Order: sequence, then C-alpha cells, then structure tokens
Amino acid sequence: MNSLFDPIQVGELALANRIVMAPLTRNRAGEGRVPRDLHVEYYRQRAGAGLIVTEASQVGVMGQGYLDTPGIHTPQQVAAWSRVTAAVHAAGGRIVIQLWHVGRISHVSLLPDGASPVSSTSRGASSKTFTKDGFVPVSPPVALRDDEIALVVGEYRHAARCAMEAGFDGVEIHSANNYLLEQFLRDSVNDRKGPYGGGVIGRTRLLFEVVDAVAGVAGPGRTGIRLSPMTSGNGTPRDSDPQSLYSFVVDGLAARGLCYVHVIEGETGGLRLPADADRPFDYEALRRRFPGRWIVNNGYSRAQAIEAVETGRADLVAFGRPFIANPDLPRRLREDLPLAEVNWSTVYGGGAAGYTDYPAWS
Repeated sequence: MNSLFDPIQVGELALANRIVMAPLTRNRAGEGRVPRDLHVEYYRQRAGAGLIVTEASQVGVMGQGYLDTPGIHTPQQVAAWSRVTAAVHAAGGRIVIQLWHVGRISHVSLLPDGASPVSSTSRGASSKTFTKDGFVPVSPPVALRDDEIALVVGEYRHAARCAMEAGFDGVEIHSANNYLLEQFLRDSVNDRKGPYGGGVIGRTRLLFEVVDAVAGVAGPGRTGIRLSPMTSGNGTPRDSDPQSLYSFVVDGLAARGLCYVHVIEGETGGLRLPADADRPFDYEALRRRFPGRWIVNNGYSRAQAIEAVETGRADLVAFGRPFIANPDLPRRLREDLPLAEVNWSTVYGGGAAGYTDYPAWS
C-alpha cells in the first residue's frame, strides 16, 4: 500500500514524497515581471514538498492577465528564476514552472500599448482581473487569426527553453481555469470555424501543438499538464460534453508520454462535486486512460489525501492554500500537526508580510 509520504518516481523526476505544492498566484513580481529576493526565500521555505509547481508564469507579453505576475520569456526573468531553482535544489527540493497564457482573462492596462487580449473568440468573459486599480472587469478580446496561432505555440516553446535554462526540473502546461488553452478546448467559448474550431479534433489542436512544442524542449518525462474539466470560473461555462472532451484530451496526452496529469476536481477553490453539474463527471475513468502519474487537487484534507493515495485513486495530492500559511506543510501533514490559518488580506501583492513571514512549526 502506497503512502502520501512515500518517495515516488514521476517521469524523470525522483520525488521525496507525494505532496505537491500547487501553483499559487501571489502578485509580487518586480519590474519586468521578474521574480525578486522574496521569491527565492518563499520557494526555499517550501522545498519540503515532493514537488513544487510555481505560480503561473506568462510565456509572453500577451499572456499576462494580472498585475505583477512573473514571466519566463526574457533573459532577466531566466536569471531571476535561476536563483529560485538553485535555492530549492540546495534545500533538497524539486521544482517545475507552470507555463501560462491567460487569453481573454486580461485587461488592456496590462498588455503592450493597450492591446486587446487574444482568445479563440471575440466574445468577452463575464469576469474580473487584478490591476493597479484593483479588481476590474476584463477587456473584450480579439480572436486570434489562424496564422497567428503558430506564434503562440512558438512562445510556449521559447518559454520551455527558458525554463530549462533557469534550472527547473520540468514544466507544467496550464490548461485549466479557463485560460487560453481551455478557451480553445470548450465549445461554450470556441465559436471558430476552420482548423482550430468546430469538433473536438479542431478544438484540441492548439493544446496538442503546445504539448508537442513544450515536450520537444523539456522532454515528455519532464512535462506535466493541469486540467480543470468541471471548472466554470472566469466567466466560462462548461463544455457541452466534458467527459468526452477530456477523455479525448487525456488519450492524446497518454500517447505523448507526459509524466503527469494534474487535475482540479470540480470547481476551482469550490466543491469537488458541483451541485449545478448536469451529470456527474467520472475522474477515475480519466485516470484509467492515463499511464503516467495522476495528481489530484482541490481542498483535500489530510485524511482525504492519505486515503486517495492509499487506495490508488491518485499518485500524488496537490495542496494550494495550506502551503500559503504553512511553509513546512509536509511535516505538519506527516506528524498531524495543527495548520496555521491564511491571512487573506496579504495574499495578493505586497511584500514579505503574509508571504515569507509565516513560521515553521516549533
């Protein structure tokens, strides 16, 4: 019987335990969307996780959707992230970076020369984003032309190269929470005709082109992906047939030999079994289609995480919010120690307060 606290091999990565730090947007990047000294200490403190997945980091200037989020596409960003990876490795940890393009979940004030966000569609989302003026409605997008899509794929490829240059152990492709890749996947958003629209083959084309580009650089054994089949956040309804859509997606990922799939079960930050779903979603059926490692996420308690791994329903469990206030979360879970509470007033933006000043258990 496997344990949450046992070592595990994930593709080419040997991990000390099966506790994953989920990506957490904290809005503390410096000028040029560059990680700061704070990031070095923040991630070093959490190196006891079997695997750290960094905060989502944009693959290019048009991929940004929130104030002060870091990128992974310039030499300055690579140099700054290199200090983070060195600190995590020195502390015995493993760390991958999440590659991100927000698509239509953005605002003109965050994009070069006030450009409009880009998406699969020109329809806007009923959502908000975080800018210098606080939370404001997202800006209307423009639909990417077919001949522009190769440029987006190229940004992912370049970002993967930058990630490996920065010393990351691998990369996680962000295809969740209704950002760009899910804006192409879902028929509730993608109203295109042509090669990137229509049926499931067209709507998944961009995702698979991105996966091939990223894995071609990092290697499939160092490439994972995050999915959220039932999330309806960011003003994006679910696909009309999510079970069929994501079965097709997972089959394609399995064929490409990715090292892991990281699944948000249910609504991100909400119920794992959404009450408004037309019919239940079978995550275990997806898991059976994928021969690599399976990471589950969304509000797992200690007992639930232990049960998920012991029963084989998951190989690893990702924790998000608990890692904010508990830099030593793996120890606290192993020893069943009390968990500190998050100060929500310091989660987004700011400095060390609420970021690197949460103490380890003593």
